[in-house]
Amino acid sequence: MQNQKQFKFEFIALMASLMSIVALSIDALLPALPEIGDHLGVINSNNNQLLITMIFLGIGFGQLLFGPLSDSFGRKPIVYIGFALFIVASIICVTTKNFEMMIIGRVLQGVGLSSPRSIALSMIRDLFSGDYMAKVMSIIVMFFILVPVVAPTLGQWLITVFNWQSVFYFNLIFGIAIMIWFWLRQPETLPKEKRIKFSAHLFIDGVKEFIKYKEAVAFTFVSGFITGSFMVYLSTSQQIFQEQYDLAKLFPYIFASLAISVGLATYLNSRLVEKYGMYRMAYTAAIAYSVVSILYVILFFSGKNPSIYVLLGFFALQFFAVGFLFGNLRAIAMQPLGHIAGIGAAINGFVSTVLAVPIANYIGSFVSTSVLPLFIGFSVFGLLSLSVFLIMRKKMETITI
Repeated sequence: MQNQKQFKFEFIALMASLMSIVALSIDALLPALPEIGDHLGVINSNNNQLLITMIFLGIGFGQLLFGPLSDSFGRKPIVYIGFALFIVASIICVTTKNFEMMIIGRVLQGVGLSSPRSIALSMIRDLFSGDYMAKVMSIIVMFFILVPVVAPTLGQWLITVFNWQSVFYFNLIFGIAIMIWFWLRQPETLPKEKRIKFSAHLFIDGVKEFIKYKEAVAFTFVSGFITGSFMVYLSTSQQIFQEQYDLAKLFPYIFASLAISVGLATYLNSRLVEKYGMYRMAYTAAIAYSVVSILYVILFFSGKNPSIYVLLGFFALQFFAVGFLFGNLRAIAMQPLGHIAGIGAAINGFVSTVLAVPIANYIGSFVSTSVLPLFIGFSVFGLLSLSVFLIMRKKMETITI
């Protein structure tokens, strides 16, 4: 492992771009969910949420495959294999007329995209550690967040000018451009002498090594709690703003404005994390995340939706806290795993995603006529996250991170 304290802008941009293929495949599709549902004969609009949540299921399981392989064969070849699978899955999605087959295609898309997503994290850990790694991750997330800002508007434009299938084609073209850039400009970050010999026990040995580090396990679970509750918003935002608030035309702009809140927080985190430490920053954000959601539940317990301006205010505060959590939680979990960064990132991603998907599907099933269930979910999993921080506090105070 190299412990660098400098980075090139191109590396930041490239890692953000690798991760952004996932975001584009999710967020650009949001405006198209009703049209896809109609095309495939979906009767219950709540089922359209599966087109969002199931791609995360694929991401979770795919990391278990690609992460260990990248520790043995290097980062770059595995990225290419994953993207090839994404191409096949995208073809399934645009050619099927069956909703169940579309779900299979989305799961396979997730499996393929798990490769650039998780291996980008492994490459960051190959090169950086500690609070500086958290700083680098925050900067990458800050660039990455530009995709959710523009993706729904882009998706809406593509649907209006062409059709919903054009969203998938655009994702393919964008992904191919990133792969060419990655191939030409990014050196391999895992030298051959530091690779782990491939064997049938590679994954089992990696899991045994992973669970030795209580902080890695604990904050992987916290990532799952936060990701799951946030995933509910991703999968239900189209329903909330287009159906509950009748703001279909404004949906892309509302989604973009809330993404900016996350981006601002990640920018501030990149400026402050070296001074205050990633643990303290994440702990404070978890408190804020819980307080904001509990306040909403208390004020609007009747289930009647507030005005759109009040709702956006609560969402903006909630996602501001999320911006401080995402990068720091991953950095805390990955800090002791530099020697198994590939499988460490894979297990971290798998556990957090496998936790997140059922959380999102369960809570999302209640978000039909009111936003209240969403904030109840935020509250419950915010408090669970805080309890983990409190349990781990004494241990983390003895560790230099």
